[in-house]
Amino acid sequence: MSASRRSGTTDELGPDEPERVGPVGPDGSDLLAALLDGMDAALCAFDAGGVVTHWNREAERILGWTAAEAVGRHGFAGWAVRSADAEDVEGRLMSAMEAPGRQVHEFALLTKDGGRVLVRTQSAAVRGPDGKPAGVYCAFSEVHTQIDLERSIALSEALFEDASWGVVLVDADLRPAVVNAHAARALGIGRTSALGRPLGELLAQGVEELESALTHVLAEGAPPAPAEIWVSVRTPEGEQRRCWRCGFVRLASPLAEEPVPLGVAWLFQDVTEGKQGEQESALLRFRTNQLHRAARAAAECEDPGEAATVHLDFALAGFADHAVIDRVAGGAVADGAAEGPVRLVRIAATPSGAPGPSLLTGQAGLPVRYGQGHPASQCVERTGSVRASVGAVPAEQAREWALARQWPGDAVHALCAVLRSRGRTLGVVTFLRGSGRSQFERVDAVYAEDVAVRIAAALDLAGAVGR
Repeated sequence: MSASRRSGTTDELGPDEPERVGPVGPDGSDLLAALLDGMDAALCAFDAGGVVTHWNREAERILGWTAAEAVGRHGFAGWAVRSADAEDVEGRLMSAMEAPGRQVHEFALLTKDGGRVLVRTQSAAVRGPDGKPAGVYCAFSEVHTQIDLERSIALSEALFEDASWGVVLVDADLRPAVVNAHAARALGIGRTSALGRPLGELLAQGVEELESALTHVLAEGAPPAPAEIWVSVRTPEGEQRRCWRCGFVRLASPLAEEPVPLGVAWLFQDVTEGKQGEQESALLRFRTNQLHRAARAAAECEDPGEAATVHLDFALAGFADHAVIDRVAGGAVADGAAEGPVRLVRIAATPSGAPGPSLLTGQAGLPVRYGQGHPASQCVERTGSVRASVGAVPAEQAREWALARQWPGDAVHALCAVLRSRGRTLGVVTFLRGSGRSQFERVDAVYAEDVAVRIAAALDLAGAVGR
């Protein structure tokens, strides 16, 4: 019986069982051939005498010479390079046998059909078992291909270092994988801190719209045009409302036979100031047109009191949900002439039910039961605009707040503008918004004051003509 030593033990083999030595499978030459032919770069090798020993399929694709035609030739002279260049090319390639590391060269090679191809080569020495140079291997590719690769790498590095807009690579799970410096500043977080975190942790609002866009790009590809998305960014100073103009590009692996989505390249630029400017300009144009239309309509009213409600109705469009006009009881009050608190009488109001024109309730009547510190009373005392909001409270408390101030129950924001004419205070116009609108801002107060001037002029005229 024969025996073989395996793992320090002795096993007995049967008389018909041969002893197996070495790995089972393709031999070394088959494996080497498969590796060479599977490379994306063209590769050839020379022995110490300059004879071609290896030639892979990518080299055949670039130059047209098959391995059978190339292997065994001495150098490139007479077939792969021009005779005038052969000595220089061979010297530069074979010099790698004596040089440390790899050497990079560029020169022109000839294709089988007589064309010329400019290639970039990387060559290095192949050493034998004794450590001495036994030949040279040379990997080469077309220069334009190499330049395209280098450009792609340079573009990628520039985008993630020097770009003046945000660039975020989002993986298939919709989490940031790479973030450039500009995007990190826009998100108010460090470049590494944002990686792998859900977008909902970085943005307070706008996450759903952004994730929907990313999901669409992963499934369908890039949209035909940039999209403008409003988001709220969480920052140490609080939430900031921003508008980002976003572009999306789906990323797929170039190494797979079928496109495999690697994620989405999300590029964005902050256009908040521009969008706010556009919105403010559009709003100003609309309100200016409303004032113009109201003036023309009021000019056709025979009753000055009706003209006042016309101005009120035109002002409501896109501005407020309700409005009331309160006039000073007993007539207009000159500055400093009032003795004690000024009483106000409700003379007009927008309908609280079905939509329609504002209604006049009469020039005379009982004073409105406004409590101490009511915004309308403050407006008269200061002869200036006053803003008020209920704040973040339950709906029932908001209703009680509005009803206690003699306003419709759904009002949560108020803006009072004083009615002044000929140096006297005639009353107050109050604009009211529901919970579906934002609170009044300073620009809204300016518009309300413009409307109040027109209403005051109409009411003053009504008093002068005894209507």
